[in-house]
Amino acid sequence: MALGFIKKVFTFGKDKAPADASSPEAELSAEEKAAIASETEPHSREENLPLSPVDPVAQAEMETAGGPSDDDEDAEPELIPSGEAPGELGMVPLSLLQAEAEAEEGSDGEQGQSPSVPAEPVLPKGFATRKEVAPVEAAPEVKLSWFQRLRQGLSRTSAQLTGQITALFTKRKLDEATLEELEDLLIQADLGVETAMRIADTLSSERYGKDVTGEDVSRIMSAEITKVLAPVAKPLELDLSHKPHVILVVGVNGTGKTTTIGKLAAKLSGSGLKVMLAAGDTFRAAAIEQLKIWADRTGSDFIGTKLGADAAGLAYDAFEQARARKSDVLIIDTAGRLQNKAELMSELEKIVRVLGKLDPDAPHTVLQTLDATTGQNAMNQVEIFRNVAGVSGLIMTKLDGTARGGILVAIAAKHKLPVYFIGVGEGIDDLEPFEAQDFAHAIAGVAH
Repeated sequence: MALGFIKKVFTFGKDKAPADASSPEAELSAEEKAAIASETEPHSREENLPLSPVDPVAQAEMETAGGPSDDDEDAEPELIPSGEAPGELGMVPLSLLQAEAEAEEGSDGEQGQSPSVPAEPVLPKGFATRKEVAPVEAAPEVKLSWFQRLRQGLSRTSAQLTGQITALFTKRKLDEATLEELEDLLIQADLGVETAMRIADTLSSERYGKDVTGEDVSRIMSAEITKVLAPVAKPLELDLSHKPHVILVVGVNGTGKTTTIGKLAAKLSGSGLKVMLAAGDTFRAAAIEQLKIWADRTGSDFIGTKLGADAAGLAYDAFEQARARKSDVLIIDTAGRLQNKAELMSELEKIVRVLGKLDPDAPHTVLQTLDATTGQNAMNQVEIFRNVAGVSGLIMTKLDGTARGGILVAIAAKHKLPVYFIGVGEGIDDLEPFEAQDFAHAIAGVAH
């Protein structure tokens, strides 16, 4: 609308044909034309001022011919008549009419177009705009099977053992000297004298006087270790006719007693059993706090006491509370003690006596945790704890990262105690039931 108005203003008077020279008006004199104009054109409001004729076309041409000069920078906005004919009252700024015209054109001819996006600023050298990068999704973690984790944990033991065997039998036939060297090598790997002799005798009966490869030795070694371990690979039996079934966990400091208790509680509570954990290691505040965390994590009941309190008294209270709450299993932690400390071992005997007064069969299970990294020292620990606390089964921990995993074979061959679980890491899934063949394959480097 405003654009149409501007066009009319700029073309005002141009659409009239010029006067014909032959018309009567062309013959009029200048005085006669002036008289006629004074009678027909409207007068200004100020009667006394002479009215000068307005040529809108000329005026518009002057206004649009060029930009303002330096002297006119502070001049008021240019105005054009607000009516269609010159001389009407009221003046409208030209800039306002142009803005309205542009808006009208944009609404008529440019509908649906998105507004212009301002260009990004050009930063000086040394700067850069931060671009948002979509996060890269990590590849899903591949969960290893138990045998893969076991083999990975025993890799150092296996690599050292098989590497030495391969070097021993390279380009050599099996004779008495070679058999003696093999026995020494197996004993140094903590497999024990009995197991070393069994492997050597079997190898001699099959391959004596013939060429022997490392694969031959590994195959025979795996088979003989399986024969030694199979009788001790048993599940942990729970007599749930006794409520609670009391499990006493003993062992030397650093063998992983508290962590093992937490992992056992996770397995038991996960199967629907009601479990209570008792913090009987009253010599270490960290052990009490750690067991409380495991109880919360596994949904087990917890009982503890102050630091330095009597451990036998705690065992008594724990049994009474577990029976009152109808817990299925009560697992009691004990202070880590060295097998050569007589006073500490006598305290362990006291705990066993107190539990026996509450239930003649209690503790129903006595588990000893063993650290695989201690090697031959673990053999001595089993002998002492078995005599003091009546150890009924073993749990071997820290098999990962050690070259002395063969000690479990020597312990099984000598003491013939059940081996219920083995651990190859700190994760809650890194404690699994002991399988003789899996262990033998992993330590001998034989594929599953």
